[in-house]
Amino acid sequence: MTGLRPRVDDSDVETITEQLSGPNRFAGSTGPKTSQLAKFHAPEIVFGPESLSELGHSAGRLGARRPFLVTDPGVVEAGWVFEACEHLRSVGLSPVVWDELTPNPKDYEVQAAYAEYVETGSDVIIAVGGGSCVDAAKGVAILSGNGGHILSYEGVDEVVKPIPPLVMVPSTSGTGADVSQFCVVTDTAESTKVTIISRTLVPEISIIDPRLLTTMPEWLNAATGLDALTHAVEAYVSRAHNPLTDHHALHAVGLVTRNLLHTLIEPLQVQARSAMAQGALEAGMAFTNAILGATHAMSHQVGGLLDAPHGVINGILLPHVIRFNAARDPGRYSPLASAAGIDTDRVPSDEVADRLADRVRELADSVGVPRGLRSLGVGEHNVGHLARTSLRDACLATNPREMNQGEIEQLFRSAM
Repeated sequence: MTGLRPRVDDSDVETITEQLSGPNRFAGSTGPKTSQLAKFHAPEIVFGPESLSELGHSAGRLGARRPFLVTDPGVVEAGWVFEACEHLRSVGLSPVVWDELTPNPKDYEVQAAYAEYVETGSDVIIAVGGGSCVDAAKGVAILSGNGGHILSYEGVDEVVKPIPPLVMVPSTSGTGADVSQFCVVTDTAESTKVTIISRTLVPEISIIDPRLLTTMPEWLNAATGLDALTHAVEAYVSRAHNPLTDHHALHAVGLVTRNLLHTLIEPLQVQARSAMAQGALEAGMAFTNAILGATHAMSHQVGGLLDAPHGVINGILLPHVIRFNAARDPGRYSPLASAAGIDTDRVPSDEVADRLADRVRELADSVGVPRGLRSLGVGEHNVGHLARTSLRDACLATNPREMNQGEIEQLFRSAM
């Protein structure tokens, strides 16, 4: 079994790279092949304290009359849904709120939300909440425009018909879902997560108000911050990276490594919260255009199996994946290490990559993330299943080093 190749092979990498970057060279050029075209897809972004007040006007500009607001009980309890609905009503809109959502959105929850969307005659779809709310809102949009079952759209560019406009208001600083072309849904029958990638899923508008981050529980703050760091690192070393994604990825690494711990020590400190909001945003813009890598391919499987926090799993896995990838080609980890504040002057690149892996682990330790997957409930008996399903994940296509099942199994064991 260790010789199995991923379902996402080189042809999938070419599909993703072409989707993101267009033709590799200038058409008709007779000179040296030194120029590479790059596309960069991002929503309209409204950023800053009190930006939630723009929600009504933003939805109205997209033609909303009865917006469908997807959220969860925690965000409702924090008061942000009430404020959001007030802004929507202030411009004459009649919002419908659906909040029957749990972390790591389940396939049946997306189907239930879509049924409510149809029954209420809603139009523009809004998410107020973390990545689970955003993914569920995208799932409703997919079904509205394309029909069927949400799991049918796993993979790259399977969403072929137009979807309703999307407005996203993130309440966490890490998932990047509010600016991405990703939708991740739990397949409850298989106890795994499916990844849906389509440029149609990039929202029209993302409203990022750092005030919303102040009501996150500490564990969620830590988890989503490590998720943002993982987005930035994996986007920078991705096989589909380009100079535009590189810029945002490196800046995000600096913002997250300098500010995540501060937001736990001083939760109401505006400067650190705004920096984390920006770091999450820039990491999101990087990875939606460059895709991700093995950390996410593996993390999705653990999350689907155990319904565990995605960012916590990333924090455990990322140092191991950095070392695995760097063993083949450590060079691209040097700029990432510099962005994280590591002295790289006259240090061999393989040692720099190792120091970066250590730095990630130190940050995870400082915010209370467990050191191994075993503490989350992963056992040796899970390793084979987790490795097999990781091979199917679209994120593996852009990992800088190719992997087989045996190598993934070994990585899971090293992270136990």
